[in-house]
Amino acid sequence: MKILLSNDDGYQAPGLVALYDAIKDLGEVEVVAPEHNNSAKSNALTLYSPLSVREAANGFRYVNGTPADCVHVALTGLLGYRPDLVVSGINNGANMGDDTIYSGTVGAAMEGYLFEVPAIAFSQTQKGWAHIEAAARKARDLVSHLIEGGAVGRAPWLLNVNIPNLPYEELGAFEVCRLGRRHAAEKVTAQQSPHGETLYWIGAAGPAKEGGEGTDFHATANGRISVTPLQVDLTHHAALGEWAKQVPR
Repeated sequence: MKILLSNDDGYQAPGLVALYDAIKDLGEVEVVAPEHNNSAKSNALTLYSPLSVREAANGFRYVNGTPADCVHVALTGLLGYRPDLVVSGINNGANMGDDTIYSGTVGAAMEGYLFEVPAIAFSQTQKGWAHIEAAARKARDLVSHLIEGGAVGRAPWLLNVNIPNLPYEELGAFEVCRLGRRHAAEKVTAQQSPHGETLYWIGAAGPAKEGGEGTDFHATANGRISVTPLQVDLTHHAALGEWAKQVPR
């Protein structure tokens, strides 16, 4: 079993280290992660500047690019082989609901999926790395189960997994659920630079707008681990017929 591990918080992030330690005996695990924090980079690729790959003292390789860059470079030349599974995380904070559109953690996993490799994105629901070892153990439980059950090696799939920051014994079951929705983000924070320019910081994510039963928000709020199968097709299929009537012929 060959596993490619990446993230968006950077190659030194506690979530990446904990996840590597948890799954390293499940197969041959290679780490290719960003040099610096690349949160909210989604699926961005670096097209107009070169990428370098360096190796850290612990054997992790890091790239001066985005999470998707890391997986793309790994799969198209760096590794020299096709991994059986791409794993991303563990992210420092939730990637639920609308977060998945922006998430670099999900972006790294999705890049693997686009290359037809099964992929999983793991996140903790709260920032700060509390109980990160417990989250890594639960991540291992899922990866091990999927390998032993034969899901790895079938047609490619993409899972988004969010784990509450709780001790291992207090974490509930895995729950397959849909993405919820968030309210709009908070307002930007404006600051004046020493040169008189107005600078803006993107506001925090809004609260859950749709977080009822069956959503990832509901599952994690009740101590369970949300598992959401994702797809890339953004087509609004139900609206195709109506738009066919609206556009000129």
